[in-house]
Amino acid sequence: MVEDQLCRRGIDDERVLAAMGEVARERFVPEDLADRAYTDGALSIGEGQTISQPWIVARMIALLELEGPERVLEVGTGSGYSAAVLSRCCSHVVTIERIPELADLARGVIAGLGYRNVEVRAGDGTTGVSDREPFDAIVVTASAGRGAPRALSDQLVPGGALVCPVERDADEQLVRIRDGEVEQIAAVRFVPLVEGGP
Repeated sequence: MVEDQLCRRGIDDERVLAAMGEVARERFVPEDLADRAYTDGALSIGEGQTISQPWIVARMIALLELEGPERVLEVGTGSGYSAAVLSRCCSHVVTIERIPELADLARGVIAGLGYRNVEVRAGDGTTGVSDREPFDAIVVTASAGRGAPRALSDQLVPGGALVCPVERDADEQLVRIRDGEVEQIAAVRFVPLVEGGP
């Protein structure tokens, strides 16, 4: 996966590549899909949600340009896979999921793998996690409509990166926002970011 799907498609962040090679992706998908865990595509994880294809996980994390000591907020825990990969690239991850059942499953898998620098919460990701702010970087794994929620930008340190999919001319674009400047990265397709908690 690392060589065929990531390196060949331009992922060159050594920290991210190492994390993607370390984290057991099959632990984050339903048992009946374990043999497809490393395929180049998204997979259903139940509750109408998916685990993103490996390339998009790696690309989004690489865009954060993490060096190790950062504190990162992830909005949209899903299976917990991205949070696990993030945990190998920074010092602490807070990840929030609006569907309690998914948050519970992710918490169990992450704890079972021994990743102790990940805090999984159930709640409304559009409001961020104000009691843990500020964050050095934020990644949103759901389409944020016309733009990232203001609450997330407000919880980001100056100069920090916020990576998320947004709507652009009837399409979705992955963007990186830093100090108000928006950089378009690639066309993507994600489930929508839903306001409201469990």
